[in-house]
Amino acid sequence: MRKVSGVVIAAIMAVTGVAQAGDVYITAGALVDVKDGSILKDPAVVVRDNHIVAVGKAGSFEAPEGAEHVDLAGMTLLPGVMDMHVHLSGDAETPFFESMSFSVPRQTVVAVKNAKRTLMAGFTTVRNLGAAGYSVIGVRDGINAGDIIGPRIFAAGHAVGITGGHCDNNFAAPEKQDVSPGVANGPWEVRAKIRENIKYGANALKVCATGGVFSKGTKVGIQQMTVEELKAAADEAHQRGLVIAAHAHGTDGIKAAIVAGIDSVEHVSFVDDEAVELAKKFGTFFSSDIYNTEYTLAYGAQNGVPEENINKERQVSQIQRDSFTKAVKGGVKMVFGSDAGIYPHGDNANQFSRMVKFGMTPLQAIQAATINSATLLKMEGSLGQLKEGFLADIIAVPGKPLDDISALEKVAFVMKDGVVYKKP
Repeated sequence: MRKVSGVVIAAIMAVTGVAQAGDVYITAGALVDVKDGSILKDPAVVVRDNHIVAVGKAGSFEAPEGAEHVDLAGMTLLPGVMDMHVHLSGDAETPFFESMSFSVPRQTVVAVKNAKRTLMAGFTTVRNLGAAGYSVIGVRDGINAGDIIGPRIFAAGHAVGITGGHCDNNFAAPEKQDVSPGVANGPWEVRAKIRENIKYGANALKVCATGGVFSKGTKVGIQQMTVEELKAAADEAHQRGLVIAAHAHGTDGIKAAIVAGIDSVEHVSFVDDEAVELAKKFGTFFSSDIYNTEYTLAYGAQNGVPEENINKERQVSQIQRDSFTKAVKGGVKMVFGSDAGIYPHGDNANQFSRMVKFGMTPLQAIQAATINSATLLKMEGSLGQLKEGFLADIIAVPGKPLDDISALEKVAFVMKDGVVYKKP
């Protein structure tokens, strides 16, 4: 861990040596450097406004006079963790078909509730990959304005996919002519939908390259969007400076998304050696939701999930976990993506232990949810580490998470953007 420089000390003690309003001095039992796994015992962190201005060993520098002291004795500090695949406007506990009748205002209310749950679980940044009516974009803007509480949100608008594909609504009768707002066929239609999402505030994007578990009439492993369509989506996103994700379970769809230049591939259930090598060659991130299958298989039926969808979950569950192990061993860049909304929000951290069970070290799992996710979002200079100059997203957990990753399921302290939302 870096020593605190004289420049930083001067910054802390600026303005006649008296703390500015809102300065916070945090002490704890330990601090994890997520970059190399080293542990700083008895750390101290100084937060000014919404940035970290000093990190070092307690006693190596004075607390700014008048700063609020947060004593987290016996706890371990980490950067706020990040989930790169959530659906805040969805509740797994709501009966399956009842949720389909929710208006956009009703879905927005659900998203407000789930945003708070997610933040209180220690997830200070999330990427919301698809929601009706730009509802979560509205929630993001409400959080940024200080009207409501929640994590930092990178929100896609409508997920873009083909007619009758995973991101279309195939449950309605034909005479209803119900077409999801993200449906696009052909490269130029895809570009138009990407542009439309950006017009209405999307700061993340998503396409659906294959069939999926929770759609009707789609085969999980079958490719749906063409390489040309995926390239158009990736090009349009990158031209506008945005990161784009592709839902892709099947092998061909995964490879198509990679070579098309998509930034992250979601689910990645059927991975072969070629897909691993392609991901490394193109620098593609994998985001694999290997916890939620447990919830779906245990509670899906009582929540009204149709048997077709539960059967598809059975087909995918073990294969997806095997693919996760293959990708980890193969050296693919991985981020934390839980697909929260398919299981209850706030339980996101349950996935950490599965990531360790199926091949990661505790440090790799934490890195997936910190520095790797920050890099995917192109925020590696301000998020994902407890470091001078970074945004003050800080959590604390009891115990030693590098020894027992389940400690992350017990977050006791949450600070986001320099504001404390949860204390022991």
